[in-house]
Amino acid sequence: MGIFSQESSNHSFFAKAQRFGKSFMLPIAVLPAAGLLLGIGGALSNPNSVKAYPFLDIGWLQNVFAIMASAGNIVFANLAILFAVGIAVGLARTDKGTAGLASVLALLVMNATINALLIITGTLAKDNLAGVGQGMSLGIQTLETGVFGGVVVGLMTYALHKRFNKIELPPFLGFFGGSRFVPIICSFSAIFLGCIMFLVWPHVQKIILGMGGIVDSTGYIGTLIYGFVLRMLGPFGLHHIFYLPFWTTALGGSEVINGQLVEGTQRIFFAQLGDPSTQHYYIGISRFMSGRFITMMFGLIGACLAMYHTARPEKRKVVGGLLLSAALTSFMTGITEPIEFSFLFVAPALYVLHAFFDGCAFMIAHILQITVGQTFSGGCIDLILFGVLQGDAKTNWLYIPMVGIPWFFLYYFSFKFLIQKFNFKTLGREDDEDDMSDAASASEKDGAGYRADLIIEGLGGKDNIVEFDCCATRLRVTVKDSDKVSERLLKESGSRGILSSGNGIQIIYGPQVTVIKNEVEEQLHLE
Repeated sequence: MGIFSQESSNHSFFAKAQRFGKSFMLPIAVLPAAGLLLGIGGALSNPNSVKAYPFLDIGWLQNVFAIMASAGNIVFANLAILFAVGIAVGLARTDKGTAGLASVLALLVMNATINALLIITGTLAKDNLAGVGQGMSLGIQTLETGVFGGVVVGLMTYALHKRFNKIELPPFLGFFGGSRFVPIICSFSAIFLGCIMFLVWPHVQKIILGMGGIVDSTGYIGTLIYGFVLRMLGPFGLHHIFYLPFWTTALGGSEVINGQLVEGTQRIFFAQLGDPSTQHYYIGISRFMSGRFITMMFGLIGACLAMYHTARPEKRKVVGGLLLSAALTSFMTGITEPIEFSFLFVAPALYVLHAFFDGCAFMIAHILQITVGQTFSGGCIDLILFGVLQGDAKTNWLYIPMVGIPWFFLYYFSFKFLIQKFNFKTLGREDDEDDMSDAASASEKDGAGYRADLIIEGLGGKDNIVEFDCCATRLRVTVKDSDKVSERLLKESGSRGILSSGNGIQIIYGPQVTVIKNEVEEQLHLE
């Protein structure tokens, strides 16, 4: 396993893309909890569910479910502000609170400006808002810019914050300098942004709808390509940028539900989840979501078993514990990085094959019209909430295990054959004498501080760390000098894999990464 690096400046494309992708994780992090509320509340308060399961027909219990559904729904109805704040806060290097406040003000001002222009031009719709591309956002009738509008506001806020958060004004205006100037300049800039959006967005809506038509016209092959590209972007932490437009904008399709235009596969699914008249969920779910369950719950479990059986007998005990925890994580939650990074660097060909299989899984889900939605990833929890509890008539969820079991053996036999044929150095097959148990238990040797010290030293020391953050499974770090990074020390700390390009470093640990991040920040004395 090695560090892939190349010479580049501190502002390399990879580093910028990594930070941009990381900024999406903040708003995304709230979606699983909101999805659970909406999924459980919506499913169990649905009249059809109550009819099927009479024991649910208890007044106070239905009230609880209704509250849960309402609490979850409000999150998905306000994704624009979540992304505006999340991107501004995620990208800002300092003074993140000001960036978040400024982004809220900017989004309000932008939508209010659009509303005023709709009134002035006499184009403010009185009814059927969906039919003319308008909707309600934060209590304001405006153009339906959705998540794109939030992203644009977040990026604008970040740029203005970076430029003006340390500005010094003349003494008589000194009170408004520095951080206080950022919300002011963002609010004024949002007026111009609102004017631009008013003129441009109707045309953008037409283009997006046209792109959606192109995607539809590619049929099953297009679905395969979607799944393949999505998986190939995973190691670079850029997969969020790729799939979010399909999940949250008109690129993933649009449907009129209860008289409201809903755009984006995930948003359509959750709107239909609360609509008792839904007979079968939106077909786009089968293209952009449902294939994940086949890979994450079955395919990669087969890959784990193949790596276990091809490991050296004397190392199987350690390898078995690592692979079992990774397999359970993938099966239950759909978080796959612990498995994928165990073979990505030592056998890239296996990863390409995995990406192709994943694309095929998406295509099969499309062919079989499997419409099991999800909040974050394709694990057992989401399958139960958004497949089993919704019924096979709406979701065709029974096809998932029917396809998944053969998929398990497809991964198992293909991985086992290739590992043995080409002698890939997967877990337990390494030539070196590194003791894997050391990597797995670094934090147990001398406490959490030992692991944090290893990571800091492996990154070249405190003075070499410029930015330090994490996503769901990996640390995301920007360093001054990548030559000071020690793969040996990072591996000793328990890292599953390391990816570097220029000064942007990603260190994969798995779901416990937030704990590791807190340990390191305590050592660094970061706020």
